[in-house]
Amino acid sequence: MDKPNSIDAVQAALAGQNYVAGRALSTVTFLALTLGRPLFLEGEAGVGKTEIAKAIAAMLGRRLIRLQCYEGLDAASAVYEWNFAAQMLAIRAADGGSAPDDLFSDRYLIRRPLLEAMQPQEGGAPVLLIDELDRTDEPFEAFLLEALSDFQVTIPELGTVTAPEPPIAILTSNRTREVHDALKRRCLYHWVDYPAFERELEILQARAPEASDALSRQVVAFVQKLRTEDLFKKPGVAETIDWAKCLLALDVIDLSPEVIADTIGAILKYQDDIAKLQGSDAKRLLDEVKAELAA
Repeated sequence: MDKPNSIDAVQAALAGQNYVAGRALSTVTFLALTLGRPLFLEGEAGVGKTEIAKAIAAMLGRRLIRLQCYEGLDAASAVYEWNFAAQMLAIRAADGGSAPDDLFSDRYLIRRPLLEAMQPQEGGAPVLLIDELDRTDEPFEAFLLEALSDFQVTIPELGTVTAPEPPIAILTSNRTREVHDALKRRCLYHWVDYPAFERELEILQARAPEASDALSRQVVAFVQKLRTEDLFKKPGVAETIDWAKCLLALDVIDLSPEVIADTIGAILKYQDDIAKLQGSDAKRLLDEVKAELAA
């Protein structure tokens, strides 16, 4: 489909992919699509940064190409590499043992995500997701700054490859470290925060519609209450959805301290955090949640 022509159209199109976006996020997404600017999303893990790239690709009918960042990622790993095994076989098979003329040609080129995103794609330019950029180091950031400025990369053996149509670039960061300002200035920026109660309830109802309204409200209220506790890692929206699906699989219709103890691994991922919720703490939080919902 064509790119949405208004903020409301973006919000509705994302909702059609079961992604509940607020007005601010819908606005910056509309501007990124309209102006052709990269979109930089920052926030805690599990708040929906990666999911919006998937939703945008689905709503536009575009291919999603994901570059998962990690410590030590370099330009070569992100752009291309040569199929050395195939090249060696070609050399051995050549008459006289001389290297074939097409040894460094498209035939032996392995495209990594950045180069693949700059190739013509059926249906239009792809969505390029550069996920968890904060896991990389500054040299890769500097390279990415250049690549995103002109949407082109250079392969020494072949020359410069320029995207005929710039990809829809979405960068995410969990803010484990600060990303350089120069890269942020190339992008439109949005901080993706934990949603308010009603927004998170709407998200849960879209992603786990089988859950009753009463159980969904208890789940959301309890997770939001957990986020006010002194935890090493607060649960994100992804954990809210996972927990609700676990409760549905167990045919739970009402939260209890025993159910929370049995399923706590769906929302908390560190033993120290789990230990804090043992015994009376889970009951205390649940009592508070039920009292607030009743009020």
